[in-house]
Amino acid sequence: MYTLYIANKNYSSWSLRPWVLLKALDIAFEERFMPFLDAGSYETFRKFSPTGLVPCLVDGSVTVWDSLAIVEYVAEDHPQVWPADRAARAWARSASAEMHSGFSALRNICGMNVGVRVELHETAPVLAQNIARLDELWTEGLSRFGGPFLAGENFTAADAFFCPVAFRIQTYGLELGETAHRYAQRLLDLPAMKDWYEAGIAETIRDKPHDAEIPGIGTLIEDLRAV
Repeated sequence: MYTLYIANKNYSSWSLRPWVLLKALDIAFEERFMPFLDAGSYETFRKFSPTGLVPCLVDGSVTVWDSLAIVEYVAEDHPQVWPADRAARAWARSASAEMHSGFSALRNICGMNVGVRVELHETAPVLAQNIARLDELWTEGLSRFGGPFLAGENFTAADAFFCPVAFRIQTYGLELGETAHRYAQRLLDLPAMKDWYEAGIAETIRDKPHDAEIPGIGTLIEDLRAV
């Protein structure tokens, strides 16, 4: 059985990607929770992850780090990770890779913090550009492959890679077109996403660097996290 090391569910967008994929596709794994540490997590995380980062998947003697590498490793034994159709599979891989390496303004300005609601001071042009591309990409996939998921009727890795974005849309009230907005809500309504969200808001561990970013980008409207 796979062992998946993850960090705080309230904050760790990278951990969410393989976690929600395995959960949504009913692929068995053991979860190992390793919280972010105020003094720095690198040395602690290095005990199981070569990079000192999460997520990290261990399968017997094999260690796989980085969310995209984990997805591809799991896909070797579970082909449902990617669409069966070749064209849809190519599109899904391209979309996942674009999320993995791009959308830097969205990730940097709107850090994942599932238990709070924030009103942005402004929508910077670089953020607006990322949001417009996100809307375009989601609308293309849903239109081209018929939905309800990005590359067709089944949830795949392409959807898993954008699950953290759905939480960001909820946290910061980001505005998208109707098609993209409905898709974001569809992701939030997934049982696996609801499980992650409930666990995230139940956490009492706070990562100060993540929370300290909020006043610089917006106004905290609501904090739904456990005290």
